[in-house]
Amino acid sequence: MSASDYERELRSILRGDRKIIEIVTKTCSDEEKRRYEKIMEKPFVVVRSAGSYGADLLAVRCDISMLIEIKSSSARKIHFSSVKGKLQEQANRMKEECERASILPVYAFRLKKKRGDAWRIFTLDIKGLKGRIKEIHSNIPKLDLTRSKNLVMEWDKGLPLSSFIEMITG
Repeated sequence: MSASDYERELRSILRGDRKIIEIVTKTCSDEEKRRYEKIMEKPFVVVRSAGSYGADLLAVRCDISMLIEIKSSSARKIHFSSVKGKLQEQANRMKEECERASILPVYAFRLKKKRGDAWRIFTLDIKGLKGRIKEIHSNIPKLDLTRSKNLVMEWDKGLPLSSFIEMITG
């Protein structure tokens, strides 16, 4: 699958597309399937971003707005310093935009060739969020910083997408 395939997959999940959710959860546990299905009760309007704000998707619902950047890899760790600082700069722009608008920044990491819940959710450490979105933000793992102050995303430290869905639909 290509990066745009994963983008479409997450977009369809957040939109509550039953067909895609059934496909994605074929190898998930019964509990993970139950959690994924909850998004069908409270779906988002999801649009693809042109990428100018450092994000792939914008997901909006009456109570939550999220700017989402999607990363996929067969490696369990993504170093943001590995592409000449491009990913680091993109994260800085995303942080600025989300703080300015008080919306939730989300990094969705899709581990390739993974059975079960292959998605993990992270966020950036930002200020200015209020109410329920602030509470949700505090329960999502933040991207780690290396000793040299570069961001790194470790799939094993992320919040499973099924758990994230349960959190935002509860």
